[in-house]
Amino acid sequence: MKLWTVIESKKEYELALARIDELMAEHPGLKTNHGKELKLLLFLVERYEEENFPVGSPDPIEAIKLRMDDLGLQPKDMVRSIGDKGTISKVLSRKLPLSLNMIRKLSLQLHLPADVLIKEIKLKAA
Repeated sequence: MKLWTVIESKKEYELALARIDELMAEHPGLKTNHGKELKLLLFLVERYEEENFPVGSPDPIEAIKLRMDDLGLQPKDMVRSIGDKGTISKVLSRKLPLSLNMIRKLSLQLHLPADVLIKEIKLKAA
């Protein structure tokens, strides 16, 4: 068994991914040596990916639409968070920015972090 350390290069990253594939095919128990090796490799790969392939936060409107889809919600279901039908349409089509009140309510209704919703939205010309 190779002694794994912090992944610091693309080559080490690729070796770790290959070993993860091998171990996953074995379906090792968590308490076995291979299971512990797999857990360590997953941790090391995740750390490397966070540092080298950062994923930005989603656009607020896209986050709202995705979450609505996840929850099976229609625009009409957003009245209590955004306002009337016209306001909902303007917000979802990027013609009207989110207000602080909308952000608070959307965060609660959709279970989205407010910091995702508070980001600036590129508005379309009216």
